[in-house]
Amino acid sequence: MRKSANKRALLALVAIGSLTMGACGSSSSSADTTAAAATASGTGNECTAGKTLADGKLTIGTGNPAFSPWVENDAPESGEGFEAAVAYAVATAMGYDKANVSWVRTSFDEAVQPGAKNFDFNLQQYSITEERKQTVSFSDPYYSTNQAIVGYADSAAVGATTVEALKALKFGVQSGTTSLQFLIDNIAPTTEPYVYDDNAAAKAALEAKQIDAIVVDLPTALYISAVEIEGSTVIGQFPAGEGTEADQFGMVFDLNNPLVDCVNVALTAMKDSGELAAIVQTWLSDNLKAPVISLG
Repeated sequence: MRKSANKRALLALVAIGSLTMGACGSSSSSADTTAAAATASGTGNECTAGKTLADGKLTIGTGNPAFSPWVENDAPESGEGFEAAVAYAVATAMGYDKANVSWVRTSFDEAVQPGAKNFDFNLQQYSITEERKQTVSFSDPYYSTNQAIVGYADSAAVGATTVEALKALKFGVQSGTTSLQFLIDNIAPTTEPYVYDDNAAAKAALEAKQIDAIVVDLPTALYISAVEIEGSTVIGQFPAGEGTEADQFGMVFDLNNPLVDCVNVALTAMKDSGELAAIVQTWLSDNLKAPVISLG
């Protein structure tokens, strides 16, 4: 059962965290400014010339489907949703108008596998990891978050303050994610977790009560509990600093793609101007807090 999407304002976020942005390669400050300046044509700027799949066009990848709060109504071209809004803001900062931005769809795993890409960059809440850096390149982080657990409000684990109270739960989680690795490394449940191709399947299993809880990033957890699954709640979040680090989301590129430098210039400008923080506030509001579960 779905609640009204107008309850997006119920979403919460953890602290924005580190959004350290890098400059465009080792070029001078004046060169960076020139590269970041949009051209009047709306087909890119000096930095992006010759670096995109199609001249004068920017091709952006997202999930198939893409979910709120990252993309609203599975329609990234609307610019609604946190990652859709970030993508268009980056495009604008690099000199592309909306008419010269197109979207393609990939599965989560497909985008980080070796080989040629059908996108210039892809946003699907990809955590930046050393393992993934062997096959793809990442932008600087555009968002940082914690892992969290969603279950039903009548779960015996509600109110848990340590992982010991969670070990007996039957967990579901998306394959190939840092959430899966976090579950294995830090919670180590007594029952082997159920691993799904995507979060949609994990949510369906929770809704059918085939599993007790799912592990996702905190904004997704809060959206699921506030909007998507009636009667569910965020059982808790796991803050960084207790042997774990916050997940940092980066845009995915083909390995060693020179366009990374141009995107990093755009992200730096968005951070410095406050635009990135404003997008966070619009789509990942801070009206609720999630309980904290200690890993100690």
